Amino acid sequence: MSSKNSQEDFFAAYASRLQAVLASTEWSGVAHLAQEMRKRWEAGRRVFFCGNGGSAGNAIHLVNDFLYGVAKRTGGGMKVLALSANPAVITCLANDVGYESIFSEQLAVHGEKGDLLIVLSGSGNSPNIVKVLEQSKTMGIKSFAILGYSGGRSKSLADEAIHFSIDDMQISEDMQLIVGHMIMQWLYENNPE
Repeated sequence: MSSKNSQEDFFAAYASRLQAVLASTEWSGVAHLAQEMRKRWEAGRRVFFCGNGGSAGNAIHLVNDFLYGVAKRTGGGMKVLALSANPAVITCLANDVGYESIFSEQLAVHGEKGDLLIVLSGSGNSPNIVKVLEQSKTMGIKSFAILGYSGGRSKSLADEAIHFSIDDMQISEDMQLIVGHMIMQWLYENNPE
């Protein structure tokens, strides 16, 4: 019996930590990101997502939501691309030019001035995330970073950082999806079509 209560207490504690982050968040950065994404959608510009590990999975998930989930008609979604989605490209670039360049090399080919980059990172210190943020600056591509922990180097490198100061990778990754889903629902309701 005590094992069951201990397990339930563990889950309740996780839920409490997540609720505390949600309750303490000031949402203006998320609102601004939503507006910037809508501008890119209206202008037919591209929005790029990237991240490592769970954040890579979140990037791929969110690209699906913005490509299809926001559309009210066939072909009405956003032009979005997850730089973490193509294993052939990633392994080629990692092997030939280095893992730190797997996102920046793709952005250099696909990106154009006026596009938008959204990086997802728990620590904000991954070399490939830092490098793609640096690459975006050289191309005139505005960048947002959705970050946990201290925000790392990405907090100051991104044009705008949405930072959740929690030392918990899973809750940091939960917040990436929560922010993405909030924006997806807002964009669906504020569809520029």
